[in-house]
Amino acid sequence: MKNKNELPLCPVETTLSLISDRWKVLIIRDLLTGTKRFGELRKSLGTISQKVLTANLRSMEDDGLVIRKVYAEVPPKVEYSLTGMGLSLKPILDSMAKWGLEYKKGCN
Repeated sequence: MKNKNELPLCPVETTLSLISDRWKVLIIRDLLTGTKRFGELRKSLGTISQKVLTANLRSMEDDGLVIRKVYAEVPPKVEYSLTGMGLSLKPILDSMAKWGLEYKKGCN
């Protein structure tokens, strides 16, 4: 999790610094429905590379938004889920979805 001294003073900028990457918002969207394995996330996100997905998941884990659970199996099984803080982003994504629908209606 980021140190409070590292975060911007503006709360909107703080939120953007945590989820501003296109992929992070889509990862959160996918994890809002429940725990997912790496392969499930990659398939759902389509064009994301393994390297970029890994980097985003690590960053989100460091920021306290995602939990990574590793099972002692062969082959290794790793699952990702949202923390309470990550789940608290649901109203923001819901608002973004609502806004996107309204925008799309106006484009017709």
